[in-house]
Amino acid sequence: MRVPLIVLITVYSVSIGGLVLMPGVDPDGNPWKIDFYHAFYFVSYTAPTIGFGEIPYPFSAAQRFWTLVSIYLTVIGWLYAIGTIFTLIQDQAFRRAWSEWRFERSVRDLSSPFYLICGYGDSGRLLVQALSDRGQRCVVIDSDPDAIRNLQVESLPLEVPYFCADAGESEHLREAGIRHPCCVTLVAITESDAVNLRIAITSKLLNPALKVIACARSTDTMKNLASFNTNHIINPFYSFAEHLTRALHSPAGYGLYTLLTTQPGTRIEKITPPPRGRWILCGYGRFGKFVQRHFDYVGIPTVIIEPDPEGSGAPDGCIRGRGTEAVTLREAGINEAVGIVAGANDDSNNLSIIMTARDLKPTIYVVGRQNRFRDHELFEAAKVDLVMRSSRIVVRHILSLVMTPLTDRFLRQARHQDEEWATALESRITPLVGGVAPDTWTVSITAEHSPAIHKHIAGGGEVCLQALSRHPRNRGQPLPCIALLHLRDGEETLLPDVNLPLALGDEVLYCGAERTDELMEWSLVNPKALDYVTTGRETPEGLVWRWLESRRGASSADGLD
Repeated sequence: MRVPLIVLITVYSVSIGGLVLMPGVDPDGNPWKIDFYHAFYFVSYTAPTIGFGEIPYPFSAAQRFWTLVSIYLTVIGWLYAIGTIFTLIQDQAFRRAWSEWRFERSVRDLSSPFYLICGYGDSGRLLVQALSDRGQRCVVIDSDPDAIRNLQVESLPLEVPYFCADAGESEHLREAGIRHPCCVTLVAITESDAVNLRIAITSKLLNPALKVIACARSTDTMKNLASFNTNHIINPFYSFAEHLTRALHSPAGYGLYTLLTTQPGTRIEKITPPPRGRWILCGYGRFGKFVQRHFDYVGIPTVIIEPDPEGSGAPDGCIRGRGTEAVTLREAGINEAVGIVAGANDDSNNLSIIMTARDLKPTIYVVGRQNRFRDHELFEAAKVDLVMRSSRIVVRHILSLVMTPLTDRFLRQARHQDEEWATALESRITPLVGGVAPDTWTVSITAEHSPAIHKHIAGGGEVCLQALSRHPRNRGQPLPCIALLHLRDGEETLLPDVNLPLALGDEVLYCGAERTDELMEWSLVNPKALDYVTTGRETPEGLVWRWLESRRGASSADGLD
């Protein structure tokens, strides 16, 4: 921009200066010279070829000659300046610098808490959508231009600042608001473990107090992330392998986990529990290693099919192949197997494995690894019994950590319960939500989150857990929710008693129908609603009504006397 502006200023200066020096003649024949103001005015409308006439008197031959020179000078100057500016606007470096400045400014202007999402792949897109639907602001940074273009066309309820850059660079993380006072959590969910590791390390160095959630798909990366105290590490392969083995020995417990971690309002499909017996594992990469390790832990025998046994470190007895050929599956003993895991890192191969296995043994239980979110319909059409969708696993875990941290603690405690306990709890939750996934929320007995209860208890009053589950407009009608976990001074209580008196600082995890938390909030923040659900007494509003109520109370007391 500097050179075109200098050219225009020079051309205008020469044109105006020459016009001031050119001699002229007024109507009386006296010599005169145009002043700077009129010269600037004349050149201003002459340069863009508007044409307005000679001022303040008709020009002399010398002035007209200089006007011709000025016209050509200014027109050429404007053509050069406009052409240079258009070229500059189309220059990739300029457009990137402009986008970077605009992104940094939009992040700096944020005044409400936001989540910094590094990576806008399948997991990032689902996470941003889920957080935006819950009214949470996000900032996105990703090095893939296609991912950023996908974000640009998304219709999200909240505006999301975004920038196409390497999130592993400290400069870009600073621009994205890693030190912003409103940044509450950084989430590193790119497709590369190395990039996620670099993001987590940079974040801990630049802002040690910031909560960091990082995705890792290998054991080495998980150990590296844990070495510098990354707050939460999510490995979708490990998580799925754990849930798969849990479904083998505790179907009810797995069903309860699925119920509480599925997107609220989503229709829950009944999952057939996997059978125990001999399994075939196709693919011994990062995913296959975790599955095989968990199968060994619960005593499930496996036969491994791997195209590169030496490179993957497959154990002895591994069959070389992909599993897409019938001869390979027969060699692995598919007729004696009860289940097969299509765990390759390519969806086409996994679908081919599934179709070949079903042709050879229609009754075999099929677990399929879905690598790309857009292949969802293909896996549904293949009628896979259990699908491993890493993006959904990652997003479920992150949402439970940032929105309802007690959910993760409840699920850890629920793992130690028996099948009867899990079945009974699921049968209590299902009628409340009508066959869809329930919503979960946390109630904190603090002055900030529940001021009415906090003030009541601090003043010596008592509020039992049952009061929170009463409808704020009809206390005889219970709200469609269940208290799953009570936390007090670090002590966790599963399915707390409804008559438990609440104390300051308590936290309670609830699950129930959507929007139930909004009804419950009335009792948390409104003293009149709290008084109604605890005592049944409706406090009148307004000075006149309160005076009449007090008079009626006084009259009743006199009558008793």
